[in-house]
Amino acid sequence: MKTSQLDFRELLSFNPQGGVIRFLGQRAYLVDATAQGLQRKEFIDAFGPEMVRTIVTRSAYAHGWRVAETVKTELPEVWAEAKEGKLGPMLCALYGFGEIVSSRRTDGLGDEPLVETVLKDSFEAEQHLMLSGGSDEAVCWRYTAFASGYVSRVQGREVYFIEDSCRAKGDDYCRIKGRYLEQWGDEIKPYLPYYQTKNVESICAELRRKLQATEKRLKHYQRDMAFLHNECEEGNCYPVSRSSVMQKVLDFAWLLAEVDSSVLITGESGVGKERMALQIHSRSPRSNKPFLAVNCGALSETLLDSELFGHAKGAFTGADRDRIGLFEAAAGGTLFLDEVGEVSPSMQVKLLRALQEREIRRVGESQPRKIDVRIISATNRNLQEAVASGGFRQDLFYRLKVIELHIPPLRERTEDILPLARCILNALTKVMGKNVTGFSHQAADNLLCYEWPGNIRELQNAIEYALVLCRSNQIDAEDLPAEVRNSLFRPTAVSGIRSLEAIERDYILSVLAVQGNNKARTAEKLEISLATLYRKLREYGMMDR
Repeated sequence: MKTSQLDFRELLSFNPQGGVIRFLGQRAYLVDATAQGLQRKEFIDAFGPEMVRTIVTRSAYAHGWRVAETVKTELPEVWAEAKEGKLGPMLCALYGFGEIVSSRRTDGLGDEPLVETVLKDSFEAEQHLMLSGGSDEAVCWRYTAFASGYVSRVQGREVYFIEDSCRAKGDDYCRIKGRYLEQWGDEIKPYLPYYQTKNVESICAELRRKLQATEKRLKHYQRDMAFLHNECEEGNCYPVSRSSVMQKVLDFAWLLAEVDSSVLITGESGVGKERMALQIHSRSPRSNKPFLAVNCGALSETLLDSELFGHAKGAFTGADRDRIGLFEAAAGGTLFLDEVGEVSPSMQVKLLRALQEREIRRVGESQPRKIDVRIISATNRNLQEAVASGGFRQDLFYRLKVIELHIPPLRERTEDILPLARCILNALTKVMGKNVTGFSHQAADNLLCYEWPGNIRELQNAIEYALVLCRSNQIDAEDLPAEVRNSLFRPTAVSGIRSLEAIERDYILSVLAVQGNNKARTAEKLEISLATLYRKLREYGMMDR
């Protein structure tokens, strides 16, 4: 599970009838920003800005510290990314401090700050401007202190943030910079009295003890935890394109929608070939005309002949009236031929003639009828091999495959698995009348680790299976089918297993070698900072290379 896969809706848990709301497993209550702004103004008017800032700073620091502690204990799979600085900005956005414009992270040991984050639409600056007007000083006290507490806990060292730009004092954005205490020098001294670190640490320790006790008492409340963002309408779970590989497929598909060429969609069973064909049709100039589909592999030759071309009255026993076929019924629209690789040789001849001449003859008739349809076909077979072996006509193959669109299997685009799963879950819960809103950490990991040989169709079946067994508001690993449940690797106590550090070392040095010892490109490939790469190389004694 990655930070980028966290989903706000599954971090939030609440009873629809009201009462208890929980976010990140902690009990929460809703209060609008204006109410908070009014409260802060009243406190300042009554007690003065210095005292109020101290109280806000201490409580926000403790809040940030607690959130980091919760992430470590409840979301251990993203703790490593939290230490790399990938989670903090997202949490600030999820808690509603404002929209993160940019966030930069270094090792914090040089002149550059450890963290520099730019925020727009800060709720604190907004409320201050609305209720008190402009300010000579930065006013995002809660945001700055929350970041200080959170990053201090994550880093295991004292880290403090200072806001050097703020909307309330006329700047375009609010910007905070965080450094280790010893890196700040004298610049941090005026701000330290607001924190009184020793008192805050004792408060945090007490809060942790109370939190643990509360968790035991409220064990029956379960957080909804799964992953980020992909809003879908009911039943519309396709296409999902979090992965770059699928996005390229969709970009190509939308180009194909603008032309009228025949398209051959290839891919394994269950990847969504018919849904892709429908998407192409719905974006094409033919979208206001019918989209009709037929599974060529599911019908006998006689039935398929009648289904595609229609028949005249009396053409065969039981043909008591004229019947138009799909080629005519789809006039002006799109005809989708699924499993086209399964059609018989004689049917291939009829299809070829229909595509070449743009006309068909109903079964039992000699009169040709003009047709106006776009053909989109699909197969999970390798038709080129079938052509080479004589099982499929080469001329028909090239008629169908004016343009080929290949849909990759789920195992090659794992970034799409969880968004698809959430989308399918949303649709099925409405159909089945179940109040299930997400997946547990373990269930999500199972979904990610399974290879899905049946692709999206198998994923949908697995989630429907899990919904039948699920007895809470969250699908757990035990609810999933056995083959999915057993997909996670479980290490055994055997000798000779290499340490994680050794594997990491070999991997980093291999990437460095592939990149021709170019450290900047290596850091980019590894998705780590250049400073982190240099630190690793120093640990390996490789800085002379």
